[in-house]
Amino acid sequence: MAARTPALETFPPLRAWQRKALVEYLRRRSEDFTAVATPGAGKTTFALRIAAELLADGTVEAVTVVAPTEHLKTQWALAAARVGIQLDAAFRNADLHSSADFHGAVITYAQVGMAPQVHRRRTMTRRTLVILDEIHHAGDSRTWGDGVKAAFEPAVRRLMLTGTPFRSDDNPIPFVSYERGEDGLLRSRADSVYGYSDALRDGVVRPVLFLAYSGETRWRTNAGEELAARLGEPMTQDLVAQAWRTALDPAGDWMPQVLRAADARLSVLREAGMPDAGGLVIATDQQTARSYAKLIEQVTGEKAAVVLSDDVGASARIATFAASEQRWLVAVRMVSEGVDIPRLAVGVYATSASTPLYFAQAIGRFVRARQPGETASVFLPSVPHLLGLASEMETERDHVLGKPKDREGFDDDLLERAQRDEQASGELEKRFAALSATAELDQVIFDGASFGTAAQAGTPEEEEYLGLPGLLTSEQVAALLSKRQAEQLAARRRRAAERQSEASAPAPTTAPPAPMSAAQRRVALRRQLNALVAARHHRTGQPHGKIHAELRRLCGGPPSAQATIEQLEERIATVQTL
Repeated sequence: MAARTPALETFPPLRAWQRKALVEYLRRRSEDFTAVATPGAGKTTFALRIAAELLADGTVEAVTVVAPTEHLKTQWALAAARVGIQLDAAFRNADLHSSADFHGAVITYAQVGMAPQVHRRRTMTRRTLVILDEIHHAGDSRTWGDGVKAAFEPAVRRLMLTGTPFRSDDNPIPFVSYERGEDGLLRSRADSVYGYSDALRDGVVRPVLFLAYSGETRWRTNAGEELAARLGEPMTQDLVAQAWRTALDPAGDWMPQVLRAADARLSVLREAGMPDAGGLVIATDQQTARSYAKLIEQVTGEKAAVVLSDDVGASARIATFAASEQRWLVAVRMVSEGVDIPRLAVGVYATSASTPLYFAQAIGRFVRARQPGETASVFLPSVPHLLGLASEMETERDHVLGKPKDREGFDDDLLERAQRDEQASGELEKRFAALSATAELDQVIFDGASFGTAAQAGTPEEEEYLGLPGLLTSEQVAALLSKRQAEQLAARRRRAAERQSEASAPAPTTAPPAPMSAAQRRVALRRQLNALVAARHHRTGQPHGKIHAELRRLCGGPPSAQATIEQLEERIATVQTL
């Protein structure tokens, strides 16, 4: 028996952006339509409503959804079934055709890449709508891109969805339109755009607090040399990579201290109106994921759920965690993109992945709002490149073809090399060895601005930030952070004054202040710049991230976390003239 046509009246009410995009889609009636919407905004609901409209009016007879992972196939099929669209998530390339009980199938980009002709035949057999979820993945390899293009060129309609429409390579994304700009470069063009700042303003997503932790790290190189560095201080990229690896070492003190702080934050959120709030630790590899799970059990007394890969049972474990009140989930890449666990509110970014694409998708796991006032908190290493990405959450990016590739702020190859155990030839085999690492709260990043000064883990100063109320508006978060920072600075000034009054003063005149180091000057300049940007935000209502982006456009240079002293001084002078 053929599957029934879905009833449009059974659909949940659409959000404003979904209604606007639906009207635009139905008005155009074009073969291709690209919708960009921030993670958590409701791309799945929007796409299924379009599918129902086209099935109901006879424009299409079948629906094919292409997703990045096996777990997302199940997630799509369940979401579709709730609105009367039956999709076969178990379809295999060897099956050739779906059962008549289904409106269509959900497959992965890998499936299409392996047998594009199978899916081309399926597409030609019936008038088909193809929904390409997270379409940027079709550019992951030539095989996938060519396969998607060959398989779905005969489709009557193609709907492209993505939350991050950018890539760092020149692989064109199939069926996405590109327009040449004034600089001569081709940029992707979307038919509907709903960014993070739009969703934040509408209360569709949660505001995100980034708690950046620095600390002292010591390690032994593969040449046997012992090195020490403070995480977050300016240094060469290979030293950043090795300090970063040392901090993430499960055997050190940095991870236990950060996990303890993250669990304390999770408890605050649970007590403040999110009783089922959950936490996610994103690890680099399976071995460290298992070690982090053991650390969580030692710190909290409760076992963490572990999802290691796209293997049998992974989807069931994710679904079980999503429906439970278990505190912590540890994953490698399985939960980094598209997975819908709305109760996730605290994250620990303990991975070496540092591309803007991966970072944006990972943070997207924590922004899905359920009730007004919910906030998300993400703990991350105080690494300049990550701090820059955190400060530019609101920046909208497009896929640019032909742009010179000069590494987006950090060389992932260096980090990957540092993450490996490097074997030296010769009589004495020496390997990289993390020796020690301590953690302290370096700063809190919110809405593109930086708050707070360094606070040792476990101190009342750190607890002031970990104890921020769990249900707050964006304006209340910014006001509280500013208040906490002012109190913190005032307390430090009082302590300094008390020490000075207690000390003997043999010199008749006041000694000139000690000159600041380059690192201290950068910190002071960044805080001054953030204060000026915040002042402009309050005057104009323009988001912090957009003000920072405009300053970068006018002055040039990298994000402020990586900018030089001269670049920071130039931006301070520029923002004062705006």
